[in-house]
Amino acid sequence: MAAYYKGDPSKFVIRYSSGRAIRSGRGISFFYLRFNTNIVTIPAMTIDSNFVFNEFTKNNQAVTLQGHFTYKINDPKKMASILDFRIDPSNGYYISEDPEKLELRIRNIVQMRTRGFIEKMDLEEAITTSEIIAQKVLSSTDETSIIKEMGVDLLSITFISIRPTLEIARALEADYRDNLQMKADKAIYERRAAAVEQEQKIKENELNTQITLEKKRKQLIELEGENILKEAQFKAQAKEKELAAYKKVDSQMLLALALKEMGENAEKIGTLTFTPEILAALLKPKK
Repeated sequence: MAAYYKGDPSKFVIRYSSGRAIRSGRGISFFYLRFNTNIVTIPAMTIDSNFVFNEFTKNNQAVTLQGHFTYKINDPKKMASILDFRIDPSNGYYISEDPEKLELRIRNIVQMRTRGFIEKMDLEEAITTSEIIAQKVLSSTDETSIIKEMGVDLLSITFISIRPTLEIARALEADYRDNLQMKADKAIYERRAAAVEQEQKIKENELNTQITLEKKRKQLIELEGENILKEAQFKAQAKEKELAAYKKVDSQMLLALALKEMGENAEKIGTLTFTPEILAALLKPKK
């Protein structure tokens, strides 16, 4: 009985008739006879697969690695000769479990390579270098002969998380918190020390400024004292010179001059009293 098969563009289709491949291509469609036709469909797009691995580090610490890898079948005909990708045309499901075996084989290879690297690392290194581990696993897996023989390209490997056991994780978190607290305390101490040092510098600057001001004040006082002394000296010298002219003048004449000056300023004098001694001195004849 004849039937029609409509191919999926995401699949590489191979039509076998009486055990011979008579047509192949991506997403092809055709009429066929049910009794002598086998149809093989192999994914032509990239395929993602998730994984969870439980391994041990060099210091015997258990870690759980969670991630995914992406692969693509680059040689469908070679893959068809290795694994059974036949489908039931009536529903499109695979007849065998071989398609699942392909993903399992790739996962086993990835796990084997991952284990080889994790076993050489300490716990701290393993949980902090996921990207480096992924690059190494991808590079080493591409060189595996089984991958090449199956015509598969492993495009990428990503480790979403690498975690230790719950108890170890808590211990690491506690240690990390302690380190953070120590760093925080150190930072606070350094800030306080810097503040104290800065305050000391400010006080020293203020003290130095005050000392400088006091020195200048002292210099100013000394200068003012010198000026006052010089001014007094100059006034004394001037007065002395002024009085020097009166040394040769008679005392009666000096008294008369004094009375004359007083008379010129009589408006400023309220009451003036002449004692007998003064009159006697004025009237006393000169010897």
